[in-house]
Formats: sequence, C-alpha cells, structure tokens
Amino acid sequence: MEKEEMKFGRHREEMVRKQIEARGITDPRVLAAMRKVPRHLFVSEALWDQAYGDYPLPIGAQQTISQPYIVAEMTQALQLTEDDRVLEIGTGSGYQAAILAEIGYRVYTVERIHTLYIAARRLFDRLHYHNIIMRYSDGSAGWEAEAPFDAIIVTAGAPAIPQSLVSQLGPGGRLVIPVGDQHTQELVRIYRDEHGIQRTSLGGCRFVKLIGEHGWRM
Repeated sequence: MEKEEMKFGRHREEMVRKQIEARGITDPRVLAAMRKVPRHLFVSEALWDQAYGDYPLPIGAQQTISQPYIVAEMTQALQLTEDDRVLEIGTGSGYQAAILAEIGYRVYTVERIHTLYIAARRLFDRLHYHNIIMRYSDGSAGWEAEAPFDAIIVTAGAPAIPQSLVSQLGPGGRLVIPVGDQHTQELVRIYRDEHGIQRTSLGGCRFVKLIGEHGWRM
C-alpha cells in the first residue's frame, strides 16, 4: 500500500507540474489540494493508471470526471478563502468537491444520479471529508435552504445561466459555470457586487449536460 501511494504521489506531482502549473494556475491552495487529493480513488480501479492523465475519464451513468486542468482552473476562478461556503452542482465522482473541501470551510454538493450520489458519499466518509454535505436532488435549482453561498461551481454545461443559482450568491459571491449548446460551451465567471452582476469569459470548454428544471431537459 505504501509503495502504491508513493507511485500515485509521483503521478500527482507530475500532473500538477506539467498540466496545471505549466498552464498558469498559480493559487498555492489550489496547487496544494491537487497534490494532495488521490484522484485515482475517484475512478474505477481499472482506470487507476490513467487517473492522472490530461483528459476526462468515464465514471458511469454517462458522466465523467473532468480533466485535471479544468478542475484546477475552475477552482482558482472561485477565489476561495478558508471561510467560504461553497455550493457544487453535479457531485459526479466527488473529486471536485474534495478539492474544494481542502480549501473552503464547508462544501455543499448536489447530485441527481443516485448511484453516483451513493458512491461519492461512501468515498467522502472513507477519506474523512466531514466538511462536505451532500444532497440527492435537481442541482439546477441550487440549494435554497442553505443559501446564500460565497461561491457556486457548476460541473455540467447549461443552456443559460440559471437565475436560481445567481439568486443564491451572497454579496461578493462568485459563480463559475459552463454555458452553451450541448456540444461546446464557454466557461463563465459571474461576480455579484453592490452594482449588480459582472460576467467574465474564461474560455471554451466541453462538459456533459446540466439536466434539470433550470438546465437541459432529458
């Protein structure tokens, strides 16, 4: 087990150096989280040798774990502090939530696919992520009972920015979300201040569809 962890530790270090730092991710908390979280545990054992590659991987139910760089880019764009309460829409494998939990105070994450919800919950317990709170529901509606949030991250592509999520941002809140059609999207950051909403484009991307009342229909 120790030998295996040393191997994957080397893979994580190489992933961070070649895929993440080399592309301009500079937030030391993001880099530290990417170096720490065992990404291979968030995919099936058959894919462990590919877990630190520069690409997404299938996790079942026609969903994927995002490319490591995209995880880092979206996390850095949230500009998290250790006191922040973060909402994630689309738990998936749980990897993005684990990265967020290494940085923020508390992470709320919503998953609509029951098999993924159960698998992620078990893995969070195994890895002792007690600051991650899960919900099995339509993530496109957010989590109004726990709002407002300091940051919201959406790990699936939406046809438009859901007002349901914007309304759950607190003052100074940040929302990072892919927006576009069912094939390609633009990664967008929304910042809410006293003057209203500011929108910034972070470039092109491609995600699975955000399914739900405020996203794509099945």
